[in-house]
This record gives sequence, structure tokens and C-alpha cells, in this order.
Amino acid sequence: VQLQASGGGLVQAGGSLRLSCTVSGRTFSHRVVAWFRQAPGQEREFVANMRWSGDSTYYAESVRGRFTISRDNAENTVYLQLNSLKFEDTAMYYCAFGNPPRLSVTASKYYHNWGQGTQVTVSS
Repeated sequence: VQLQASGGGLVQAGGSLRLSCTVSGRTFSHRVVAWFRQAPGQEREFVANMRWSGDSTYYAESVRGRFTISRDNAENTVYLQLNSLKFEDTAMYYCAFGNPPRLSVTASKYYHNWGQGTQVTVSS
């Protein structure tokens, strides 16, 4: 499975961005696609995930209600809509594909395929 992330940029606090992740290769409906992020000097943290089948989603508490993960089945593209952005959302955002036992199990070790990352910078 190959992933290509895009859509990052510079935005003012309170603004919005939409990240895209194009997925190619062998995928299975029970597998999970996720977004993680990593700020300089910090560990990579989970943001959101969803089953490739599209029937379930899960969010980190810090982004719930502001970010939305979705999928365009025809394009094999997963989106992360980022609204009401805060300075602390500044990070490199990565999409990943894997097989965690449940959506609420968010450790990155369950994801074996990663995109290259796209930078989101929020100015205060």
C-alpha cells in the first residue's frame, strides 16, 4: 500500500485546511486509515482514523469536533478537514494504513504503511 499526503500550508488561527491522502495498492475493508501528526521536538501523536470501509471513525480528544476524517471511494482518497485551527495544531501531518485491533487503539505501531507527510503551520 502506498500513500501520498498533500494539502498542508500556512493558515491563521481560526482558519481551515483540507488534507488529502491518496491510497494505492492492495487495501481491505477491515483495515484502517489514520492521520497522525508530529510537532518539532515532540512524539508523533494520533489525530483520527477510520475503517477503510468507511463505517466508523475515531478522533483524538484534542481535535474532536474540529477535525473530520472522510473518504472519497471513487478516488481512493482520504481527507482530513481541519477547522477552527489553533497554534498548537502546527505539525507535520502523516497518513498511515494499518490494522489496529480497534479504532480506539491508536498506537502507531499498528500502522505499517506511511505517507511522506504534509506540513500544517498555524499562525497565532
